[in-house]
Amino acid sequence: MRPAVALQYLVPHRFLSRLVRWGTRWSWRPWKNFLIRTIVASYDVNLAEAETADFGAYANFNAFFTRALKAGARPLDPDPDAILSPADGRVSRAGAIEHGRIFQAKGFDFGTGELLGDDARAAPFHDGSFATIYLSPRDYHRVHMPLAGELVETVHVPGRIFGVAPFAVDSIPRLFARNERLVCHFESALGPFAIVLVGAMLVSGVATVWDGVAIPPYASTIVRRDWRGRGIWLKRGAEMGRFEMGSTVIVLLPAKLGRISAQLAADQSVKMGQKIGTMNERASR
Repeated sequence: MRPAVALQYLVPHRFLSRLVRWGTRWSWRPWKNFLIRTIVASYDVNLAEAETADFGAYANFNAFFTRALKAGARPLDPDPDAILSPADGRVSRAGAIEHGRIFQAKGFDFGTGELLGDDARAAPFHDGSFATIYLSPRDYHRVHMPLAGELVETVHVPGRIFGVAPFAVDSIPRLFARNERLVCHFESALGPFAIVLVGAMLVSGVATVWDGVAIPPYASTIVRRDWRGRGIWLKRGAEMGRFEMGSTVIVLLPAKLGRISAQLAADQSVKMGQKIGTMNERASR
């Protein structure tokens, strides 16, 4: 086992994540500007598309990391049948869900029931499709709707907080089904779909537009919240949440609703709003 992988099992995940949470919210100007400059230089962050490129305008590093983009910076694919990428990042894996199993990396897969924390909820996705998108520190960190839908339930699933960089995905079995995550279930005109916000080491928060910060606190048991009848309808391309530090988002679709494109390749760069799949004709009418 590579040392970097062995460390994933040994280090105190939650302690380090809490420490990062504190550090990224410290508003001392020299500190937060140092962090911003370091990330911009190290990862070649494109500040030209940010709503503001002025370091001083951000209260702390987290405010910079979850920055908004200029209007029009991420145009949505004009095809009304297009399923959109929910985030900027790189495709970890994408394709068919085969008999309820999601491909992670060579030699590794995991069950949809494991990922969602509920076998019954996983049933519609048994032979559907998925896209797993990794957000690196250079990426825009807000997550948007791949298609329109009404929020019906969130499920906060407890777990470890392994890193989600490519080397970890290739080395740690069932990684995304083991990490702490927030599962968001939506209902579209023809059926359900799910967006899973996966936590990761040093990720100090997951937030949603309807409920604010959802992680932390870290969970010890599965926490379900019923949002039916609250009128939380989000249109295609609307912001639905954000990561405070980088992580991974997974989109699950049932076969009757549409398909993620088979042309999406591992490590392919994608932008929020880009077409990554197509709705079935009857689903989009």
